[in-house]
Amino acid sequence: MCILQLFCSYYSFYNGGYRAEKKQIIIGMVSLTAFQPASLNAFLDEQRTLPFSYAATNATRTASPVNGYDNDENTIRLGRGPEVWQKACTAVRSWRMFPGTWARIYPDQAPIVVGQTVAMSAYVWGVWWRNACRIVYIIDEPDRFGFAYGTLPGHVETGEELFCVEQDADGWIWYRIKAFSRPRFWLARLAYPVARAQQRKFVRDSKFSMFNAVNNG
Repeated sequence: MCILQLFCSYYSFYNGGYRAEKKQIIIGMVSLTAFQPASLNAFLDEQRTLPFSYAATNATRTASPVNGYDNDENTIRLGRGPEVWQKACTAVRSWRMFPGTWARIYPDQAPIVVGQTVAMSAYVWGVWWRNACRIVYIIDEPDRFGFAYGTLPGHVETGEELFCVEQDADGWIWYRIKAFSRPRFWLARLAYPVARAQQRKFVRDSKFSMFNAVNNG
């Protein structure tokens, strides 16, 4: 059991500062077990009308880095041809870039529309974390499709992330992840190197998930 799990167990037993829903212990944005739909719906109801937790909305549209944030951009080649393109677009529409074993979107079939608010749950450091995001903009062009979402106050980080598939002049299809972020929650700031390592893990797994969805799905 990791230190965070021990803390959650101690806190829930001695402090009573938690919510129990169907035997699920929730402390703030952390749970010892995967979040249930009821708690995620309540969480989204709280977050839906709140403003973004950062000022530079739409900044992932531009090539310039955002000052004061970690700026990342990663790509993977998915394949070539019309069939690969259609599968890649479908995968993005279905949120298949999230590795469901440890990072999940709720609702899992949330429509890709501006203003759509979602909860992203991630299993990190032995516990589940829930984070709120809202779609900022959509790209829907003949050779580019995707969207960016931005963080809301109920997120351990603050920033924006773009998920996009693109077709180059030679017909190759690429998956691109572009983001700027920095820790917001105190524990993410305290364990900054670990948090960054977890972001890199997400990028690796997200690229694999997209490649698998297009070529083996």
